[in-house]
Amino acid sequence: MMTVPISVPVIFGFLGGLGMQEMMIVAVLAVLLFGKNLPGVARSLGRSYSDFKKGLSDIQSEFHSATKEVEDTVNDRGYSSKSSSSSSYDDYDDYAEATAPKFEPPPAEPHKSENG
Repeated sequence: MMTVPISVPVIFGFLGGLGMQEMMIVAVLAVLLFGKNLPGVARSLGRSYSDFKKGLSDIQSEFHSATKEVEDTVNDRGYSSKSSSSSSYDDYDDYAEATAPKFEPPPAEPHKSENG
């Protein structure tokens, strides 16, 4: 008979390989270590987790707003954010045609006359 694994909440995702016996050992150790302070510790962990999620959400929203701002700037300048096959390179005047400097031979040295 095949057993279905118990799904672990996302908060305990890093403990993915722990079974019920291991979780019981962790619970007993938590009670032994923290005793009467266990509710306060759990509350503190909950607040920390909540603050972390809020900070992560703020960072994500800031990233999305910055991305949106860049997209708006690019769109305002007339560039398309999507590549299209109909665009041509004739629209870009920024590049000058490549040229090489002209070769100029060095000036000839005056020849001394033998009479002199």
